[in-house]
Amino acid sequence: MALRFRKTITLAPGIRMNLSGSGASFSFGGRGASVTVGNRGTFLNTGIPGTGISTRRKLGDPSRSSSSAASGKRIVNMEVTAGITDEGTLYFKDQQGYPLDEKTIARVKKQKGDLVKGLMQQKCDEINREIEALGEIHLVTPAPEVRPTFELQEFPELIPEQPTPKTLGFFASLFRGKRDKLAEENRQSSNRYLDELQGWQNRKEEFSREQQRRKQFIENELYTSVAAKSSYLDELLRRMAWPRETIVSTELRDNGTRVYIDVDLPELEDMPHRTVTVPQRGYKLSVKEMSLSQLLRLYMSHVHGIGFRLIGEIFSALQDSSEVVLSAYTQRNNPASGMAQDDYLYSVRVKREQWSGINFQNLNNIDVVESLTRFQLRRNMSKTGVFTAIQPFDITAVLEGDAHKFISFLFGVLKTSS
Repeated sequence: MALRFRKTITLAPGIRMNLSGSGASFSFGGRGASVTVGNRGTFLNTGIPGTGISTRRKLGDPSRSSSSAASGKRIVNMEVTAGITDEGTLYFKDQQGYPLDEKTIARVKKQKGDLVKGLMQQKCDEINREIEALGEIHLVTPAPEVRPTFELQEFPELIPEQPTPKTLGFFASLFRGKRDKLAEENRQSSNRYLDELQGWQNRKEEFSREQQRRKQFIENELYTSVAAKSSYLDELLRRMAWPRETIVSTELRDNGTRVYIDVDLPELEDMPHRTVTVPQRGYKLSVKEMSLSQLLRLYMSHVHGIGFRLIGEIFSALQDSSEVVLSAYTQRNNPASGMAQDDYLYSVRVKREQWSGINFQNLNNIDVVESLTRFQLRRNMSKTGVFTAIQPFDITAVLEGDAHKFISFLFGVLKTSS
């Protein structure tokens, strides 16, 4: 079972600008309500989406000079998307995705510089926060006693509304043709309603049956069926979001009590290597390269955090699982052949009772790189975060090792009894 996870972070939220010969105004907010700030003042725009009904109320006044300068000027409404390139340069595009001309951009920067700076700061925070998140994947790991629960869902569709029969005025009701025509319209409307109601009831009943199937799956099958455990684990892993592409293969043994995981980690080269800040002057972000030691520390936290999180999710999802064996590898170049090869960076064998010894209420104070040393760990890593490939635990060796221990124990019992 090979699963891919991908999360795309969009760093270009849309804003609305009204451009005129004298200035620019910005509108913030989604459908139904927004605030416009410009030379004519600050306005609250409200409306009911899809109806065409809207209102506009003034919240503040601009300066007298701005009002007089803006009077009589034609305002052009357009959608503008702002973003930042990898080099830290701010860019603007129109609703068709074409770059704005330099004259328009210069006007926006000159007249609405504070708003542009605010946007730049927002982008900076997003970029830097994404980098920090790479080393904090483990912070949302569930405790092993947090078991899957079924939550009853409400049927999302509203019941169809019964139509009100149409009626004729006094004079129109004197004509039989009009009466017959209206009766036919009411009959057709009633039939449509009955069809819609029947369809709604059928969908609601199927939804209710699906809810019962889900309840049975979560509360019973998940503890008795290996197929259900595998299906739920697949579902769980697909729901999880990762800041970098991560590929996971799983195998369940011994009625699902033992779980084996292989994780294809991101490569070091895929890690972000620059932080950004907003300059005091100008409209280009200051980009700073991370040092090699900073990058290696981030990578160490990231790859160990992935393993920690996966182990925790499995112990929580499969409550009768007693052991998880996780091996993490990455693709690296073989200097002898020049070909890419899979190098295992670490392999860890964790038993549930050991995992329960972690304080999951205080994960902020856990060193995720060192946390796996509590268990059977194969890892050859320098203090600075340079990994040397290792031989991982494999399923056959683990099973044979346990069988050997059992035979040794049995032999010890026999020897004692004799």
